[in-house]
Amino acid sequence: VHNTQAKEKEIIDRWRGMETPQTGRHLSNHVEPEVVEALRTAVVEAYPKLSHRYYEMKRGWLGLERMEVWDRNAPLPMENTAIVGWDAAEATVMDAYNAFDPRMGEIAKPFFRKGWIDAGVKPGKAPGAFAHPTVTDVHPYVMLNYLGKPRDVMTLAHELGHGVHQVLAAGQGEMLSSTPLTLAETASVFGEMLTFQKMLEKAETQAERKILLAGKVEDMINTVVRQIAFYDFECKLHDARRGGELTPEDINALWMSVQAESLGPAFDFVDGYETFWAYIPHFVHSPFYVYAYAFGDGLVNALYAVYREGDEGFEEKYFDMLKAGGSKHHKDLLAPFGLDASDPKFWDKGLSMISGMIDELEAMD
Repeated sequence: VHNTQAKEKEIIDRWRGMETPQTGRHLSNHVEPEVVEALRTAVVEAYPKLSHRYYEMKRGWLGLERMEVWDRNAPLPMENTAIVGWDAAEATVMDAYNAFDPRMGEIAKPFFRKGWIDAGVKPGKAPGAFAHPTVTDVHPYVMLNYLGKPRDVMTLAHELGHGVHQVLAAGQGEMLSSTPLTLAETASVFGEMLTFQKMLEKAETQAERKILLAGKVEDMINTVVRQIAFYDFECKLHDARRGGELTPEDINALWMSVQAESLGPAFDFVDGYETFWAYIPHFVHSPFYVYAYAFGDGLVNALYAVYREGDEGFEEKYFDMLKAGGSKHHKDLLAPFGLDASDPKFWDKGLSMISGMIDELEAMD
């Protein structure tokens, strides 16, 4: 099936004059190939200082000689099981948003006051979380399944960030309010980061701080390292297919080499893991989609680093960025912050946010 799909894509791309299998995705994301390649290179080179270091620490926390893939997101033994009530979650997120800029809090407040958030867990309710913009002259809605875990508080902040972005971008009208995938996570991940930092400030013990940091690092590794590993696999698969038909063993070998490289030496791989590429639906339905997750996370981490450095007028520039919706290119949106996604150092700035958190975790051990 993958052989047929990859070959079909190669034929269609050739008919359309696409230079590479990735070109169509880059065009829909309004991003240059060299920018994505810089992201891919930066993340792959950072595997040892990100995922390899973190998973080696986690292996020790779990008391294991070797980790299996199911240990990757296993709960930590010191994890706090206390429930964060809905009112406390609202207060934490609103405190974080208001501390950044009261205007952000004002936009977020009606979501709570006017019932625009469906947070309760109910029989038959869809899993997951999302924000839906409806139409630009009405308001967005947020859906999530709130269970009271610290991660749920950050999910609330994340989806509310989407809602704030959708409200601000509505002035662009129906045709230009929505952003390409690469910019769609800007306000959501930024709002999540603001809330995470607020939760860190409120942590009363080192153990509590450690749990929060570990959870955040794990989420960012899943978003950045894992998704770029998926993208790397896709690139290698389509490249290899151009040379002829691939056997299942060929595809399995590509998958295993990428997984071993990205996860690091702490892992053993159970028999059968070599075919796990087959359960990733994006490879079938949305080729090369996955790098957008890492792009968005890396962009926001770089943006947050600029904010933390005390960039003058950051808040005003940030609101202008969100108000632009999909009307501007990423270069134009990032230029006021002194950032350029085509510069490899841009991605290093974002990745250093993750490695800095891992540094702190290592210092705690």
